[in-house]
Amino acid sequence: VQLQASGGGLVQAGGSLRLSCVPSGLTFKNYNIAWFRQTPGKGSEFVAAISGTGLNWYHADSVRGRFTISRDNNKNTGYLQMNSLKPEDTADYYCAAGGSGILDGNTAHFVSSYIYWGQGTQVTVSS
Repeated sequence: VQLQASGGGLVQAGGSLRLSCVPSGLTFKNYNIAWFRQTPGKGSEFVAAISGTGLNWYHADSVRGRFTISRDNNKNTGYLQMNSLKPEDTADYYCAAGGSGILDGNTAHFVSSYIYWGQGTQVTVSS
């Protein structure tokens, strides 16, 4: 199983980016998808998660109202639309897959809820 994350880059504060996550080797719709981010010296920070059907989702307080997680099961792709970016959003962003496709709001933000991880895509927001 592999997860390929892409779409990162350098953007000015206030700008937008859309990250994509393309899996291979798994039945995409059967898994919850999440995005985490990490900066040097800090642990992984939950960003957002979405259920297998795409009908349930959660966003971290720090990104709610600016970021939107979504997925297209027909295209086997997950997305993270990031708007109104701030310098503090600078991080490596990782997509992950796990669970049974049913999203539990009590555990969706845990790293341990996901068993497959992609490589990071770097997002840099300049002030």
